[in-house]
Amino acid sequence: MKILLVSPFDYGYPGGVNEHVSQLDREFRRIGHDTRILAATSTELGESDDGHVYRLGASIPLPSNGSTARITLSPFIIGRVKRFLRQEQFDVIHLHEPLAPALPWIVLMFSQSVNIGTFHAARTNNIWYHYTKTILDMIFAKLDARIAVSEAAREFVDSYFPAEYTIIPNGISLEQYNADIPPLPELSDGRPNILFLGRYDEPRKGFRYLLRAFPKVRTQFPDARLVVVGQGDPTRYERFMQQHNLTTDDVRFVGFVDESMKARYYASCEIFCAPSTGRESFGFILLEAMASGKPVVASAIPGYSGVIRAGQDGLLVEPKDAEALALGLVRVLADNDLRGRLSRAGRERAESFTWERVARRVLALYEETLAEERGALIGASEPTDALASAGTR
Repeated sequence: MKILLVSPFDYGYPGGVNEHVSQLDREFRRIGHDTRILAATSTELGESDDGHVYRLGASIPLPSNGSTARITLSPFIIGRVKRFLRQEQFDVIHLHEPLAPALPWIVLMFSQSVNIGTFHAARTNNIWYHYTKTILDMIFAKLDARIAVSEAAREFVDSYFPAEYTIIPNGISLEQYNADIPPLPELSDGRPNILFLGRYDEPRKGFRYLLRAFPKVRTQFPDARLVVVGQGDPTRYERFMQQHNLTTDDVRFVGFVDESMKARYYASCEIFCAPSTGRESFGFILLEAMASGKPVVASAIPGYSGVIRAGQDGLLVEPKDAEALALGLVRVLADNDLRGRLSRAGRERAESFTWERVARRVLALYEETLAEERGALIGASEPTDALASAGTR
């Protein structure tokens, strides 16, 4: 099968959608399919020596869902996309966030292939969808099948564009995240490490609630350490740390790290904490921690509840509640048996989300949709064939 994977986001920058595209692409190629990736790529990070990634040049940063999305809005890519699609003749074009401007729109405008769309986002509302719905309805109609990565994502998009959606989740690489990865020496001093991972200045990540909970945790575990991995400005929290006598080793801001180092930080923690307040369609980071054999304490938000079964393979607490978060963290730190049980159950849960399984489910949807489209074409030709036969009698 010849497959095109389309990302609306700059492929040179890491992110959940681009990671999803990259992993599907790897699995499809491993199975033997012919794939290409189409995306804006303004840095060398996304370049491909063999031309496998068809790069469309620079992107611009725009605020999106409490974060920043880098997309291309250039009208100069229209001709390039049209020629590329005509030349390659893909069987399936799989567009991720197909209603995001402007690359998916252009692809759907010229596509002669079967079009599949995956919806990743979950929000409370979308002003963009509201004010551009007339245009987006026409674009949405060009999709032959639709995927949502979670029930939260399905509910969100279905509220604007009612249709049939197949839920196929994000996946996890068990080769990249597992319990055999060695911890970092500087975090192996016997202190219990609580790990937070994400852009901690973004309000929706809920870091402020974890920071408020941390002094409460230290009343029970005075040597506990909070390790913060991700982008942000640590100086914003200096006053709070001074007020609570927290040193830079008690709350260690690490900054951005690559995927291999991220796995080492998971290996170095006793608990992984995800205190997001909402607008998370799926818990990528939860799966990474669970695959690494670490117990998880997270907010009970829809995108996380689809990954963690509360009390079985992780603890879920009330969002935006520092007291509840502290109680959950203390409960896990204080109970060795609970930590072990959550770690084992989390690892087993993560094994059901491998990218191999995800990719095969996506391929099954491709094949089903292709078969339906072929059947529709045959059905459409039958009246003409019947008339032609009648005319020869």
